[in-house]
Amino acid sequence: MSISRLARIPLRGRSRSYATTAGLNALARPKAENLSVTWKGTSATGGNTKNFIGGAFVDSKTTQWHDVLDPSTQTLLTRVPETTTEEFDQAVDAASQAFKSWSKQSVIARQRFAIELQYQIRQNADALAHSIVLEQGKTLADAHGDVLRGLQVVETAIGITSNIVGEKLEVSKDMDTEVRKLPLGVCASIAPFNFPAMIPLWTIPLATVTGNTLILKPSERDPGAAMIIAELCARAGLPEGVVNVVHGTVPVVNRICDHEAIKAVSFVGGDRAGRHIYERNGRATTNGKRVQANLGAKNHAIIMPDANKNLALNSIIGAAFGAAGQRCMAVSVAVLVGTAQSWLPELVERASKLNVNGGFEEGADLGPLISPASKARVTGLIASCADEGGQIHLDGRNVQVPGYPAGNFVGPTVLEGTVGMRCYREEIFGPVLTVITSDTLDDALDIINENKYGNGAVIFTQSGATARKFESGVNVGQVGINVPIPVPLPMFAWSGNKGSVLGDIGFYGKSGINFYTQNKTTTSLWRQEDAIGNKASVDMPTHN
Repeated sequence: MSISRLARIPLRGRSRSYATTAGLNALARPKAENLSVTWKGTSATGGNTKNFIGGAFVDSKTTQWHDVLDPSTQTLLTRVPETTTEEFDQAVDAASQAFKSWSKQSVIARQRFAIELQYQIRQNADALAHSIVLEQGKTLADAHGDVLRGLQVVETAIGITSNIVGEKLEVSKDMDTEVRKLPLGVCASIAPFNFPAMIPLWTIPLATVTGNTLILKPSERDPGAAMIIAELCARAGLPEGVVNVVHGTVPVVNRICDHEAIKAVSFVGGDRAGRHIYERNGRATTNGKRVQANLGAKNHAIIMPDANKNLALNSIIGAAFGAAGQRCMAVSVAVLVGTAQSWLPELVERASKLNVNGGFEEGADLGPLISPASKARVTGLIASCADEGGQIHLDGRNVQVPGYPAGNFVGPTVLEGTVGMRCYREEIFGPVLTVITSDTLDDALDIINENKYGNGAVIFTQSGATARKFESGVNVGQVGINVPIPVPLPMFAWSGNKGSVLGDIGFYGKSGINFYTQNKTTTSLWRQEDAIGNKASVDMPTHN
């Protein structure tokens, strides 16, 4: 995922000059205005984002605010609070109180919430997508995909009545042992900027249907979708305090890690932040707090000479440059094996035809990066390729997007380098594909297996034997065969490995249920001969 955003310094009442809402064009402005009028907790016209505590949207009393800017125009959309210590404690208290009753609700009642939530999300998918385009910069189609992948987790959570069934066995005569899955208590979710709807929806459904309550901290860069989802939870009948939303950076994250009432933390983001959260939870708590953390990635795609050329090239281009490369499962490295190396010019040509534009523009293939700082980092890594002796076959650093002169745009970029270069070693998190050449499949596998990250890898081939060797030999958690982004659907579990994860229980699927529950094992003995209702004996007592 993205490089840590936790080190950002919150604004302290400083006066800054941004475009007003008039800076949005005719496509974006009505959507921003509608969001501000319709939804209680967020604004897209310069107002303040609120905390969501105990079922109410509450104005923060903080003096520290973060400006959320439209990455296409630098228009101020909303100001996000650095939630105060008092407000954070109120959120935890609300979640703690709600847990007492919510955990006692029947699994059918909790399932009913998930059913209603999926309906609410479907009915309001346009609003969620519009917020994502405005705050994050995705194209409208990609923003809807963000919502849909989160919705799939909600739909899977509806099956909780079957998936949380316990176990029972008569282990000896009249002696039974049973195992039940019980909720943990108050849990927390720390979400990244690149999936403003999907990642909150990885955690809210599973945490709640298993009987927990939740503190959600969305990214301070694009919290709008999370605030809409919080309101949809209320509309779906979720009791007050079961889900709460706070905002901020390092101080708020540290409070999540340190608060003894919080029993589990789910994190998706960058390496530095993930390690900080994982290690701080280990140091600061004595209550066995769980952590699941998805970190950085460097996902490889091997193209074999026998691959379906059209499928392979189009798949890699979509996986490398979609969402402007700001995906933890983006293909950021293409390994061309043998004669497939001759396909590089055509790959470059196809990538050059992608339409870089504002997210609401018709036909846009990719939008801007999240911030000027992200753009500066990406362009710096592109430059490092040439500085270290590599080749820049397609350079998107100076892309011009008509109508968006202030946007954080970087066009599709194709580099050719080696495994020792920065552009290969570091997660770029932009629309940049690094091409590596290899003589054999064995060499290509060595390249992947020696990389520190392990989210995913894919191969394009028409040989079943080649695919089998790749699947057996590659050391990553999520493998694709002629599938460019092998993210498992939520009936399975996220399964990245190596340096891409910390913690041993994955996101969603059966792993997600296990993360949000603890087993309670009960062994009981009720002897049949002790039953009170036995018939009286009229036989002569012999006292034997």
